[in-house]
Amino acid sequence: MDVVELDRIAVYEALRVVELAQDGDGDWERDSPCAGWTLRRLVAHMAAQHHGFAAAARGAGGDPAYWTEQADMREPAKVHRAAATSLLGAFAEPGAVEREFTLPELGGRFPGRLAIGFHFIDYVVHAWDVAATLGVGLELPDEVLTAALAVARFVPADPAGRGPGFAFAATLDVPPGAGPLEETLRLLGRSPEWG
Repeated sequence: MDVVELDRIAVYEALRVVELAQDGDGDWERDSPCAGWTLRRLVAHMAAQHHGFAAAARGAGGDPAYWTEQADMREPAKVHRAAATSLLGAFAEPGAVEREFTLPELGGRFPGRLAIGFHFIDYVVHAWDVAATLGVGLELPDEVLTAALAVARFVPADPAGRGPGFAFAATLDVPPGAGPLEETLRLLGRSPEWG
């Protein structure tokens, strides 16, 4: 599978789990695995990242407005779905993988294929974050989880670039026999036992 297809699968799984949250059950105010963030705040971040990456795919990633979280999050699932739709359209455009993406949070410009890989690993992990928050299972095919692990192994583990204010927390020890999802989560600072 190419990186656009891998990313599409991860985004659709994130959509699925986000849309399991119930408005009347307090789901949006639950704590998430992202320290200090409720599910509502996590989904606001996810939507902003979709808009930012979509803009980057179209040559406008340097504009901070595209990376800003939406203020009105009364309907988080609706906001997230609109953002994901925009993102999927941008990544499916001819030539997207060959373009350079400006990604301000990562400090520069990156080849499209690599930038989409960054988005892919983020959405495998964020789909898990949402699933863990809601206490539901994640449904990703083995080839997607194997690809996510390959990407996670390339994420720098230097403690100076991990923790509060960075994309990922410090790495956790990986026990022998860990499956690809568990290893990915631990390499990116998530405890599979969260919650």
